[in-house]
Amino acid sequence: MRTRRDRGGRPWAATAAAGALVVTAGLATARYGSGAAADALGDALYAALVLLLVALAVPRWSPAAQAGVAVGLCWAVELVQLTGAPAAAADAWPPLRYLLGTTFVATDLLWYAVGVLAASSVTVLASRVGGARRAAVPRG
Repeated sequence: MRTRRDRGGRPWAATAAAGALVVTAGLATARYGSGAAADALGDALYAALVLLLVALAVPRWSPAAQAGVAVGLCWAVELVQLTGAPAAAADAWPPLRYLLGTTFVATDLLWYAVGVLAASSVTVLASRVGGARRAAVPRG
């Protein structure tokens, strides 16, 4: 039975597994990290996860289109924080703070772009390496 594959030829399971690793790293950063470096890493990991979710949702889109949508979604969530609605939602149910944040911070916009760029670069490189590996395997 064939598995569905994304544009780069990786099984969807690999993208989902990468997402699980990113979530684990993000939760560890939130739990054990502190200061500006942990905040930046958390933002970048959040953006990387958004990119992976976009890649799962629209696997046939180009990596550039997926990255653009991911950055746009991250920036939209950050800008909505200016309204105070995410903070109110997080007060009602605290886990929402991981999804929506609570306070607008302009530098987060930069770290989202960095996270998407890094994650996109890794996924493109992984698909190229995987493609080269598959091409080298003789088919009988």
